[in-house]
Amino acid sequence: MEESSTSAIPKVEVKAMEMHRSSSRPQLDVSGAAIQGNFEDRNPTILLPNQSDDISHFAIDLGGSLIKIVYFSRHAEVESELEDHNKRSPRTITRRRSPILGGRLHFVRFETSKLDDCLNFIQSKNLHRGQSFHERGISGFTDGEPIIKAIRHEAFTHMEGHKEFVQIDQNDLFPYLLCNIGSGVSMIKVDGDGKFQRVSGTNVGGGTFWGLGRLLTKCTSFDEILEISQGGDNRSVDMLVGDIYGGLDYSKIGLSASTIASSFGKVVSENKDLADYRREDIALSLLRMISYNIGQIAYLNALRYGLKRIFFGGFFIRGHAYTMDTISFAVQFWSKGAAQAMFLRHEGYMGALGAFMSYDKHGLSDWTANQFVERFPMGAPYSGGKIHGPPINDLNEKISWMEKFLQKGTEITAPVPITSPGTTGLGGFDRPSSREGLLRSDASANLNVGVLHLVPSLEPFPLLADPKRYEPNTVDLGDPSELQYWLTILSEHLPDLVDKLSLLKLVYGCCLPNKWLEGNRSLDSLNTAVASEGGTDNSKRRGDAFARAFRAHLARLMEEPAAYGKLGLANLLELREECLREFHFSDAYRAIKQRENEASLAVLQDLLMELDSMDEEKRLLALIEGVLAANIFDWGSRACVELYHKGTIIEIYRMSRKKMQRPWGVDDFDKFKERMLGSGKDKPKPHKRALLFVDNSGADIVLGMLPLTRELLRRGTEVVLVANSLPALNDVTASELPDIVAEAAKHCHILRKAAEAGGLLVDAMVDNQEEDPQNVSVVPPLMVVENGCGGPCIDFRQVSTELAAIAKDADLIILEGMGRSLHTNYDARFNCEALKLAMVKNQRLAEKILNGNIYDCICRYEPAV
Repeated sequence: MEESSTSAIPKVEVKAMEMHRSSSRPQLDVSGAAIQGNFEDRNPTILLPNQSDDISHFAIDLGGSLIKIVYFSRHAEVESELEDHNKRSPRTITRRRSPILGGRLHFVRFETSKLDDCLNFIQSKNLHRGQSFHERGISGFTDGEPIIKAIRHEAFTHMEGHKEFVQIDQNDLFPYLLCNIGSGVSMIKVDGDGKFQRVSGTNVGGGTFWGLGRLLTKCTSFDEILEISQGGDNRSVDMLVGDIYGGLDYSKIGLSASTIASSFGKVVSENKDLADYRREDIALSLLRMISYNIGQIAYLNALRYGLKRIFFGGFFIRGHAYTMDTISFAVQFWSKGAAQAMFLRHEGYMGALGAFMSYDKHGLSDWTANQFVERFPMGAPYSGGKIHGPPINDLNEKISWMEKFLQKGTEITAPVPITSPGTTGLGGFDRPSSREGLLRSDASANLNVGVLHLVPSLEPFPLLADPKRYEPNTVDLGDPSELQYWLTILSEHLPDLVDKLSLLKLVYGCCLPNKWLEGNRSLDSLNTAVASEGGTDNSKRRGDAFARAFRAHLARLMEEPAAYGKLGLANLLELREECLREFHFSDAYRAIKQRENEASLAVLQDLLMELDSMDEEKRLLALIEGVLAANIFDWGSRACVELYHKGTIIEIYRMSRKKMQRPWGVDDFDKFKERMLGSGKDKPKPHKRALLFVDNSGADIVLGMLPLTRELLRRGTEVVLVANSLPALNDVTASELPDIVAEAAKHCHILRKAAEAGGLLVDAMVDNQEEDPQNVSVVPPLMVVENGCGGPCIDFRQVSTELAAIAKDADLIILEGMGRSLHTNYDARFNCEALKLAMVKNQRLAEKILNGNIYDCICRYEPAV
């Protein structure tokens, strides 16, 4: 949105291509949108996972310097993959589409001088065929409002090179000043939903910087001027306070010697021509002059209306660190810290997005933060830099780009040096450090966005005790040492994972002993799976491309920890899974999970008989021990993978059971036992409904959680098994659970009757119809629901609609596994009883949280808040 401060808002007309408005257009299903990907990506897109109809329009913002386009596309490639996945086992409560699939909103920009390129792009995407376009209108100026309200970590501050994302209380959002910096600058006072007015502006904006910069530096692009400014030293052209007062501060009025007294003021007293000055110095002085004055004018307008918060947007900013520092300092300096400058990830697309949103059938006003999921696309181009890839039309092109990307070497993949805190001086008012300092390049500093996925089927978990204060992540990756550690862990685990993706080890795992395969009657079918996935050149290329992309993202995060927003361990672990899916590895551990399920189911009946022989108190302890022991099987833990050298799954499980000596690292078993069994003659009432958040396949679910499920059912408690919507490592998924339950039900009448009552079984699925030895008559239902997640952790701010609905009647939550009860939610509190169970398989976490050792156990019982 570029305009002069004195001009009216322009009406955009596009005549170069025939476009017409349709009288009947399908509705855009935008609920649940979320950014997918690297928030530094120059062309961010938004995913709409539940869009069923093609949208017949796009939006265009034709500004003085740049053309911005927002358009819709389908994501059918992955959609078909999900359909195949769901066909394997549809017997879950939910029938909804996965949260990471569907359509996308794309964001593209062109220089206005290259209108032909823009029109060619529209034509290449067939956006003009039978479609209509929306033009930028005044609504575009306030599009920061729904974005700020709907997207977590959309707004951030930037001071002295430090970026900090801010989550704003929706009740405290208004009023604010929106300063949009395009060719010119417009300042909009926003008082509430749909309540706004343009209160000021200036004709000195991005167009001024670009125009003067082009004349003075001979640069051929806006970004080139920003880039060369990084090597500038403005002392050769700017007059400083020290130049006037003999190198001294002007302490009487609080000005330091390094304060700029006059931008370009030193040129007046020097007998030099333009060619005698370094263009880098000119570019930096020009950037500081314009940025600082925009910040000052914005603050004066905020002061005029009593506003404490100012949002800055527009393509002038471009996520450029020095520009944001300068604006921030101006606001802080003149307000004496009373006002705050904030910036937005979607800074440059507010006009085009507003035009797109202006279509009255979109229902975009209904967006809520819990319906946005942020994803990390791994396709090209996914990083800043001078080299950008061509449009990616299919997976093969994406892989080819990744191969070329690697061939470029460190020019792209190596971390870019960044400014140390304090080296930018006082931002826009004092001079920066000398040009020899390591200033972050524009290429790496660009704060761009990835894909916004709209997921209407996500809701906040209704049993959170304090939703506003809830923070899922236990580990603070804002600590550089923590970030370094976890990035190293992920990097070291990568070779094992790539082996599974591209070699025969995809099926059997990198460390499984030969005895694992003894007696395997399904070897031929497994070899077929190997040939179809792991044995092909295509899978090897995809595996290599995945590794290159993932390593590049780890390097990017090491360089700029806040590149993807406020990063938590849950986000970091899910990034890996998203990267796998990006290169069409939908379930890398599928065959391993099947083998572990088969091995565990083979001994389940013996375990159940053993448990039934115990008295009530001993059995409850054995059940909790069994869950903890079985949780050892985790392919996401290097320490646990190494255990596979020592025996079969059953041998390892029994070994783990024998070592279950109390007290555990966190041991609330006695509290839980008293709640379940009581301490006197009066027995406690059973729980009405229990939600069991399950973890891994194999022994974990079959020998750990299913026996505990059976015990709760025996006591009259409804049980809901809550599992991942999409695969992550060897975690069991909601679509896999019904088949596992059906097999387990062949050995247990309680499970069979409960599964039938919950709609998971039909009689034909269970061939064991012997007389019930326990004379079970009525059993509560056993159900399965997906959690809405595709990673090893869970964020209770965003769960599936089905889970949110069924949770309302629950009075017990059992969180099992490190991802769900230690990496995340260890400190979470609920409006119902909660039991958190996990074996700690990471030494650092054991020391940091439990002050203990690896393989310590957590049994944490918490009454309802």
